[in-house]
Amino acid sequence: MQQEAGVDGEALEVWIDQDLCTGDGICAQYAPEVFELDIDGLAYVKSSGDELLQAPGATTPVPLTLLRDVADSAKECPGDCIHVRRVSDRVEVYGPDAE
Repeated sequence: MQQEAGVDGEALEVWIDQDLCTGDGICAQYAPEVFELDIDGLAYVKSSGDELLQAPGATTPVPLTLLRDVADSAKECPGDCIHVRRVSDRVEVYGPDAE
């Protein structure tokens, strides 16, 4: 089991708002273990078992080893559709709604 990433020791999860996704695939280039483009041209998160999670608002844990790549994906996303938040209180730490 991979150790999950955290800010101040708290677990993080990531999700994508497909309504805002532009399909550029930058996220999949930064972190292909976490993100993937589907046949519809939109990006989705993947489970730790590499399964594409297509339900709206589906989240997946952020592995500690991929925190920088996932954070960079959120920062560079032209659609501002990648949201990384703390699991405990659902506060966004990277992405368009980050404090």
